[in-house]
Amino acid sequence: MTATRPFSPPRMGEPYLLTPGPLTTAYEVKQAMLKDWGSWDDDFRAMTRDLRGRLLAMLGEGAEGFDCVPIQGSGSFLVEAMLGSFVPREGKVLVLANGAYGLRAATTMQYLGRAHVLLDKGDYLPPRGAEVARILADDPAITHVMAIHCETSSGILNPIEEISAATYAAGRKLLVDSMSAFGAIPLEPANIRFEAFVSSANKCIEGVPGFGFVIARKAAIEASRGNSHSLSLDVHAQWATMQKTGQWRFTPPTHVVAAFIEALKLHAAEGGVAARGARYLANRDTVVEGLREQGFETLLADRWLSPIIVTFFCPADPNFRFDRFYQLMKTQGFIIYPGKLTVVESFRIGCIGHMDTHVMRRVVAAAANALAEMGVTSAAPSARALEERKKLAA
Repeated sequence: MTATRPFSPPRMGEPYLLTPGPLTTAYEVKQAMLKDWGSWDDDFRAMTRDLRGRLLAMLGEGAEGFDCVPIQGSGSFLVEAMLGSFVPREGKVLVLANGAYGLRAATTMQYLGRAHVLLDKGDYLPPRGAEVARILADDPAITHVMAIHCETSSGILNPIEEISAATYAAGRKLLVDSMSAFGAIPLEPANIRFEAFVSSANKCIEGVPGFGFVIARKAAIEASRGNSHSLSLDVHAQWATMQKTGQWRFTPPTHVVAAFIEALKLHAAEGGVAARGARYLANRDTVVEGLREQGFETLLADRWLSPIIVTFFCPADPNFRFDRFYQLMKTQGFIIYPGKLTVVESFRIGCIGHMDTHVMRRVVAAAANALAEMGVTSAAPSARALEERKKLAA
């Protein structure tokens, strides 16, 4: 899908956030936070019911076997809640990592004191179903597999469908961190089997930070009673309270919830998951094509590029300095994201948020202006960067 009209710009003086969340939000989302809400009031409880129902509807066929549990905090809070609630204390998790968020899940398991094994693909190669199958065959103690849907360290979209198939073929259960994917990339139980996944208000649904949500099989939620290591992050306890009273157990981020309801309405009006994903894909294609024309190179081959965020190598030109490039982009109205590669210098550009291809063409022009201001004559990366990419493709 190519956008047919410019999106409304941020409020006066606000830059576009080319990051994987927080991100640029619509004016209507911001405006929804201007009213105060009582967390115990019937009106707010109705908002919570509406929020849960709208999220479940996004699952499509098979949603009746699932429920939605919102929990206060950032995405990492939700990952910890999922792992601590759904993995039995005597269980063992295969954590699939190809970047910072898979490694963070493994660290979470260490804090929980629960058994786990790590498949670390370096930073930027996808874990494949055949690898998962071999590990599960060799270690019958593993009860769960933990996978990252979109690893934003590199922008790679991991092959969740084949990971799921391998997991359940071996009689194990899949947990998914879909923070940066749900709402734009389908995760439907009719097509991909999983026990639970987590996501956040400030990602592809384009709300603001403050809470996330667990979507899980009702049977899995019921079976998790008494399993959590944490009072605040107990998915079953939060769910049971909401089922009984309609309330959050502890003070909810009321203004954030109100903003998220508006974001959900805008998501539906745009055309749901398919339309949101198509807009992000068009954003990605626009910025990738435009920056490649300037000589920039992406870390990943096209087959692994997600529509969420893209990693670019920094130019080898000695006049290029990322901190200067960052500031020049910011003065033109765009905040980009530093890279996380450990071997070569890079930066990232997010494709999500309340923006379209008109905005992304301005991003491309801003990058050209920044290079000219810096006296950079070529945006081509170093030979070392290209050699690193060749290793990844091998």
